[in-house]
Amino acid sequence: MVVKRIVTNIAADNLDAAKAFYGDILGMKVVMDMGWIVTFDTKSKTTPQISIANEGGSGTKVPDISIEVDNLEDVYRSVLRAGFSIEYGPVTEEWGVRRFHVRDPFGRLVNILMHTN
Repeated sequence: MVVKRIVTNIAADNLDAAKAFYGDILGMKVVMDMGWIVTFDTKSKTTPQISIANEGGSGTKVPDISIEVDNLEDVYRSVLRAGFSIEYGPVTEEWGVRRFHVRDPFGRLVNILMHTN
């Protein structure tokens, strides 16, 4: 048996807000929209992962979602332009990532990161 995919499901009333945050800001594509559920994908060849943590590193809260991007500064500027408040960072961490934390429109803590090495 092989796990082929892991999907994070977030309960929300406003699916348009999800399209604006995950689609417009993070550049993810809607691959399914059934009116009651919208699924986004990057179309990249990623490995399914799940992390279990008792803190988010550097004394931060455990994020609900971690999203790796290829250009952190571009995403950071887009998040600020959209009016979202940054809760942590951006900071380069000793374990080789540059990251920041932001809450999505549904209050979920999102760790947006880029590997530095």
